[in-house]
Amino acid sequence: MFAAGLRLDDRDIAILKILQTEGRITKAALAERVNLSPTPCWGRLQRLEKAGVIESYEARLSVKVFAPLSFVFMEAELGSHQSEDFERFEQAVQDYPEIQECWAVGGGLDYILKIVVKDVDGYQRFVDHLLAAKVGLKRYFTYVVTKPVKQTNALPIDLLIQEKSSSE
Repeated sequence: MFAAGLRLDDRDIAILKILQTEGRITKAALAERVNLSPTPCWGRLQRLEKAGVIESYEARLSVKVFAPLSFVFMEAELGSHQSEDFERFEQAVQDYPEIQECWAVGGGLDYILKIVVKDVDGYQRFVDHLLAAKVGLKRYFTYVVTKPVKQTNALPIDLLIQEKSSSE
């Protein structure tokens, strides 16, 4: 499999699978799990980091521990579709910590945003502020999350391997 211009072998893929779910694993434990000595395992890990295959190591915080929060998905449509309008909106999105994720999409709307707020009233205040900021938002649709069903950031590495193998 190729990623970021490098060839990944079975051990590299095993390292990536483990790190996606166990980011705090020790280097020694990782080396043991992929059947390598620590020095070559560390070298592979550094190569994957340097190539940008591994972007970061993060901790997922429990929302329940801090306070009850609400997650809202917003479909957003811009009033104008010039490149500078998209740039303005995308730059503004970076300034709002409530916006956890934002995707540009096709198919009748422009963006889907994942937003975290204290409650529905907080969401409305957030939207009012966004509208007042004149970031180009014309129309939006709101979907309040009633319960999380699945949350992961792990990529389906096995599927990616199959896709790459079938295209070679």
